[in-house]
Amino acid sequence: MYTKVQDILDREIERQNTTVELIASENFASQAVMDLCGSVFTNKYAEGYPNKRYYNGCVHIDEVETLAIDTVTRLYGSSYANVQPHCGANANTAVYQAFLNPGDTILGMDLAAGGHLSHGAKFNISGKVYKAYHYGVDEQGWLDYGKIADMAAILKPKMIIAGASAYPRHINWPELKDIAEYYKSYLMVDMAHYSGLIAGEAYPNPVPDADFVTSTTHKTLRGPRGGIILWNNPDYSKKINAAIFPGTQGGPLMNIIAAKAQAFLEASEQEFKDYIGGVIHHAQAMADVFMAKGFRVQTGGTDSHIVLLNLADKKYSGRVAADMLEEQGITVNKNGVPNDPRNFVETSGIRIGTAAETTKGHDVQWFTQLALKICNILT
Repeated sequence: MYTKVQDILDREIERQNTTVELIASENFASQAVMDLCGSVFTNKYAEGYPNKRYYNGCVHIDEVETLAIDTVTRLYGSSYANVQPHCGANANTAVYQAFLNPGDTILGMDLAAGGHLSHGAKFNISGKVYKAYHYGVDEQGWLDYGKIADMAAILKPKMIIAGASAYPRHINWPELKDIAEYYKSYLMVDMAHYSGLIAGEAYPNPVPDADFVTSTTHKTLRGPRGGIILWNNPDYSKKINAAIFPGTQGGPLMNIIAAKAQAFLEASEQEFKDYIGGVIHHAQAMADVFMAKGFRVQTGGTDSHIVLLNLADKKYSGRVAADMLEEQGITVNKNGVPNDPRNFVETSGIRIGTAAETTKGHDVQWFTQLALKICNILT
């Protein structure tokens, strides 16, 4: 039966097929991943963990969750994994619940500097339950590890949170590990934006350096919308697993866990590594065009899928720029920039990502022409 929901779905399919998708947190999952999201796994309740369920009839549920765990630990070189978090923010919240007490001090990247709201933003639960402080970036947009160390020396945080949603460069995980160890802090890395790049061996892997690594499974990893937690210390296992179930979640989404397993398998192939190489190459080519045309690119380039345009010197805001581009069939998102003169509603930047359109098979020449088109629209 043709339903109202189907009508909306058809129009969204049309939108995705006819617009240029440059939102850095979005991608196009494979048909196999999407099929599993809509599979009969969605019918099964499975509270607990493999071989420790509260429901019977979980023999195949255990198989697919074990496959997801085994594949993701091999992919990133971790000893342990929890694949049940419903999203990256849930994964972060579970780590906080497992290892922090209300009122403990945390030190994360400022949202305005490229961090994420779940890293202690005042309007997020992480900023309400814990005493959150934030480090930023310099005028050019680079992390200053000396200043992070200085803040840690003063604050003595229980946990340092690393990772970002709008930082285009490599992050020095060993340097952050040294800071955390010196001040006896836990180090949690949220690699949500970089997880696909790391799986593709094109971005530094935080797993050897962090106490805990969290991530989403979509974005550059190209899987279903969901989260994971990775760690190496066996002493952490009981606390992390209990923080997910029964601490912050009930039954796992087994259809999504099956789709995660498929995405992890896909990311283990050479084809995925080749894809990730293209993602970064295309972002760098776009950044070069923007700078040649006089636009300000944060940090003067990118090591990742992200290009952050700073529009603080323009008459229009990031919100207006994003709307201008959408009118021409190009979707990006407005984004704050360091020392942003505009508010969070308007912002002075736009964030551009190359993962989704690289999935569609476009080459560097296509991305170069697209960057020129964006410059013309915004000039």
